[in-house]
Amino acid sequence: MSKIKILYISSEINPFTEENKISNYIRQLPEYMQEKGMEIRILVPKFGCINERKSRLHEVVRLSGINISIGEDDKPLVIKVASIPSAKLQVYFTDNDDYFARKTMLHDKEGKFYNDNDERAIFFCKGALETVRKLGWSPDIVHCSDWMSGLVPLYLKTHYKKDPVYRNSKSVFTVFDNAFEHKFSENITEKAKMSEITDDHLVHLKLNNYDGFIKIGMQYADIVLKGEENYSESHHTMFADFSDRNIEIAPSENNADYYFNLYNELIGNGELVEA
Repeated sequence: MSKIKILYISSEINPFTEENKISNYIRQLPEYMQEKGMEIRILVPKFGCINERKSRLHEVVRLSGINISIGEDDKPLVIKVASIPSAKLQVYFTDNDDYFARKTMLHDKEGKFYNDNDERAIFFCKGALETVRKLGWSPDIVHCSDWMSGLVPLYLKTHYKKDPVYRNSKSVFTVFDNAFEHKFSENITEKAKMSEITDDHLVHLKLNNYDGFIKIGMQYADIVLKGEENYSESHHTMFADFSDRNIEIAPSENNADYYFNLYNELIGNGELVEA
């Protein structure tokens, strides 16, 4: 029986970024699934706060050099890689000087939310999927976490739906209560577009805010997971709006058996066999 291939796309991962609920989730879950015999790839942004020397990052030249379209602009994509020795996991980082050279993640030193965080998220989602295409590695599951990866399920269902790498991929989107109040620019939908994507696909993104990214992810993912026990009222409203979608409450801790069964059921495995 061939190994199930899982691609994790997230804004954060411990120990490269600050320890929190999201970074710990993406640090632990891939390791658990690797121990279950699954084949893993992880992609996160290369925020400037990540110390390349300390973390032993190095550029993967054969994967770099792709240009990512953000509206009318083309931005060069650089891919770097590092390992988590204790877990024997490789982490790929999407990098671009315009977006990720700054030394803080989403806020400047005064605590102001970066105006171009929408572009950074769009670049990350497009860049992550293009990186895996260049790897020639076809994931059975693409598991996205947090708002920065919210466009990935949309891209899989539209631009990449016939691509040999992704045509059989199923997507999971884990929602965390990580909201912000910032309003993005009115042309956010033009920045997010790719071929096969129309204005109708991007209706939710026209909200120009956090909710727009979350709603896009919930609309197009095959399964939506609630990654927390408690949510704000606005999140409860969003979940209610998508009551027709497949929404599950994930275990409070990364329960290996739960995710093992979830992934197998999503790809239609009749017999669940661990390696």
